[in-house]
Amino acid sequence: MIRIITFIIGFILAVLGLFFIFLYLNLFVIGYSFIDFVKFIISNVYCNIYFIGLFMIYISMKGWDKIALL
Repeated sequence: MIRIITFIIGFILAVLGLFFIFLYLNLFVIGYSFIDFVKFIISNVYCNIYFIGLFMIYISMKGWDKIALL
């Protein structure tokens, strides 16, 4: 049950973060370079939600294996 809830929360966070990444693609139109765009994505909290969501999805699928954590 915990894995299902973790997967759903991770999926919601990943979709939300990816939405903001797509939204900020408009920065290219106003003259941002790719390096500036990547720096902005890394420094923006809303875009980092995507990576947190992906991590939660990975954990829910893999599980907390004690041998892998050692």
